[in-house]
Amino acid sequence: MQNPLSEKSYDIEHSLGMYALDYCVMNADDIYDKEKLQPIKDTIKNCHIYLIGLTPIIHLVHAEQQSNILFLKYRVDKEIHSINVLLPEKVTLKSDNRKFYIEHPNGQRSWPSDEYIQTKLSNQTNSVNFEVKYIGQAYGKNGSRNAIDRLKSHETLQKIALKGIPEGYHLTLLLLSIQPNNQLYTLINPFAKNNKDSNARINSGVNKLYNTTEHERITLYEASLIRYFSPEFNKEFKDSFPCTNLKILQDCYDKDFSGIIAEICIDTLPFKLFTEKVKAKLYHIAKHDLHKNKNRRMFFNL
Repeated sequence: MQNPLSEKSYDIEHSLGMYALDYCVMNADDIYDKEKLQPIKDTIKNCHIYLIGLTPIIHLVHAEQQSNILFLKYRVDKEIHSINVLLPEKVTLKSDNRKFYIEHPNGQRSWPSDEYIQTKLSNQTNSVNFEVKYIGQAYGKNGSRNAIDRLKSHETLQKIALKGIPEGYHLTLLLLSIQPNNQLYTLINPFAKNNKDSNARINSGVNKLYNTTEHERITLYEASLIRYFSPEFNKEFKDSFPCTNLKILQDCYDKDFSGIIAEICIDTLPFKLFTEKVKAKLYHIAKHDLHKNKNRRMFFNL
């Protein structure tokens, strides 16, 4: 490690980090259904980032029970995939000629939730992926506006819908709530060329840590994801982030930060995100260097 670290300009380098803390998923049509939104309203009010995309429609083809294991076959995008579910004791798989259900000893009927099935299929078969078509944000005054407020009159959402959804797919929304506090990554490098400004650089990092507003954080997170995923229907930030001319980055440049990091690392997401530029995976970490010089590049890229 000493050789690459000795090439760095400063012994103290900072990067501002942001990550998704919570989420909710829905079909695009559901934004107008108050009853469907009611159970998740507390999550929605904190979701200022939204991703518009396509997910495959999932059809149950067959179900059978062996002992306490439920074997399920689903058709996803014209392919058949199998998963199994561990059942509670003394429950029985039954069918009423319209649909399968699980009957409990007390006569109660149930079935694994759609999100549970989707998550199992995504994890075990890699068949359920979310193709990101657009990324946006809604904030308003002091965070008064959430993603649903914006999406109800969203021209790009309507444009994607009017362009036509491929057969076998849903137009799906992923709403993200970003962590309510700032996160600072700091490298203390004893091999750097310059160690005379250590205190000033530490103070700049702490100042940015405590004085980046929620609106700034939301905007930086949105821009970072757009540059990372490069979605089909986004225009702003795809090629212009990061840039010294961007107002939202001015404070980062003033305090001489080395990078911006935006993460989507949520274990329970029921699909993997992807675009033409980014392959499908569960965890995504968008890392952007604020300086082109090799000796100022983010320390995660050693």
